[in-house]
Amino acid sequence: MKKTVCVRYFAILRDQRGLGEEHVPTGASTASELYEELRLLHGFTIPADRLRVAINDEFESWDSKIKDGDALVFIPPVAGG
Repeated sequence: MKKTVCVRYFAILRDQRGLGEEHVPTGASTASELYEELRLLHGFTIPADRLRVAINDEFESWDSKIKDGDALVFIPPVAGG
């Protein structure tokens, strides 16, 4: 079943996508499926195992179910100095 979710991008993902946020129609059932869909579509270079995912402002596991209207953030590793 198709749903629309809001995805926010930060750091390298924002650079690679060229956007900070978008509403994405998807048939993905889980956060993992959604990221893989977006990775293939937009050419993201970071594998999911190097990211964290937050759904509706809460850290979640990659197998968490997503539903229509959810807000997701894929959080890349942070470099500091």
